[in-house]
Amino acid sequence: MELLKELCEASGPPGFEDRIRTIYRREIEPLVDRIETDGLGNVIAIKKGATQEAPRKVMLAGHLDEIGFVVRFVDENGFIRLHPLGGFDPKTLLAGRVSIRTRADGDLPGVIGTKPIHIMTEAERKKMPKVEDLFVDVGLEAEVAKKRIQIGDPVTLHADFLELGDYYTAKSLDNRVSLYTLIEALRRCQSHEVEIYAVATSQEEVGLRGAQTAAHRIATDIAVAIDVTLACDVPGTRKDQHITDLRGGAAIKILDSSFISSPALVQHMKDLAEAHSIPHQMEILPRGGTDAGAMQRAANAVPSITLSIPTRYLHSTVETIYGPDLEAVVDLLARFLETAHEVDLSY
Repeated sequence: MELLKELCEASGPPGFEDRIRTIYRREIEPLVDRIETDGLGNVIAIKKGATQEAPRKVMLAGHLDEIGFVVRFVDENGFIRLHPLGGFDPKTLLAGRVSIRTRADGDLPGVIGTKPIHIMTEAERKKMPKVEDLFVDVGLEAEVAKKRIQIGDPVTLHADFLELGDYYTAKSLDNRVSLYTLIEALRRCQSHEVEIYAVATSQEEVGLRGAQTAAHRIATDIAVAIDVTLACDVPGTRKDQHITDLRGGAAIKILDSSFISSPALVQHMKDLAEAHSIPHQMEILPRGGTDAGAMQRAANAVPSITLSIPTRYLHSTVETIYGPDLEAVVDLLARFLETAHEVDLSY
């Protein structure tokens, strides 16, 4: 899991994904025929298929970015205010650590602070925090802080990658597990007739932007997004609210709020999983979306699907997955690439 650890611990909020691009290019380059990038920062790794006459194109998408912030203000005491890039549950941020990527001095550590509970009013104690109420303390005098930190500098949460037996916990498993999956699936794919476009997409967390531009550029025939999904199998949650369970295997998405999966692709994934004894479960996500929502609406009206890795505690520094679930997604994607030319997508 050294690759996954490296991907998760690196910083890459929306629009500032360069460090993650470097890792992805390094790992995927030996596995493909060529690599292209576009003006939004998508990395498009292309692998030719065995069929050279007008092969079916399959676009795979895993997003580079993680939720993060940019600096929006440095106050007269040197405290930093943040503007969010992506969705946060503010209560998960309290007493956390961050890393500010400065232009001149490299990464600068900081901590997220709030007013101490000891001096809060009763009303303040009951009030849920908001991102705009939080501040970052970098331990610098105001004059020094303003000199080293500029408005717009990217900020990410800071946490170490940790193995808990067969479980892995880290910040930004959403969605570095997808990049790991694309790389490993190409390594394990034995042969394929389709032309594969393994795209590390940019700016998913702020509107599926990279997937939209890449799908238009490629004019793909099939689109498969790889992403995390909610595993709500924790105390206090009814079984019907779980969405998915850790230890339940790969999640084959039926729908989320951004798109409805192609029924033909859903059935094909289910058949493959059963034929190869790959643990799997079905997913309906009532809120949230993936790159498949953008790819489906690309110029060609693309049959699309998402394969998901069940994940607890999403959008926090302790996102948690079960290793065999991730392996199930890798195996299912590899088997799909070997058979993607066979799927009947006609209506």
